[in-house]
Amino acid sequence: MTMRIDLCTLVVQDYDAAIAFFTETLGFDLIEDSPARTNDGRPKRWVVVRPPGAQTGLLLARADGPAQTDVVGNQTAGRVGFFLHVDDFDAAFHRMVARGVEFLTEPRQEPYGQVAVFRDIAGNRWDLLGPRKTEPYPRTG
Repeated sequence: MTMRIDLCTLVVQDYDAAIAFFTETLGFDLIEDSPARTNDGRPKRWVVVRPPGAQTGLLLARADGPAQTDVVGNQTAGRVGFFLHVDDFDAAFHRMVARGVEFLTEPRQEPYGQVAVFRDIAGNRWDLLGPRKTEPYPRTG
């Protein structure tokens, strides 16, 4: 039996602003943007974005009611809750900075690779992760 996580929900204030952030700013693909209905029959949209080539995506869900509005930007209680892994950390970091992404930390080297924390459009914290930076060998003699 094969299993995989297909989607994770991210509660946002506005569909179109969230789509623009994830597609234009981060470079994700818009997989689906279809009309749908809430469980009680009100109109909503089914909006899915994901990084190019990824299998797992984000369902962008517009906040519906006070309880959901309260968690926009704080879905993981202030912790980093999302992890964007890239092959070329430096290129991704500089592209994101140029597009106005707010980084909360400077890039740093960790045993698992390079990392810098940024906020998404709603205020949720993400790790931008990349492979460890290889240092050149010191010259001898």
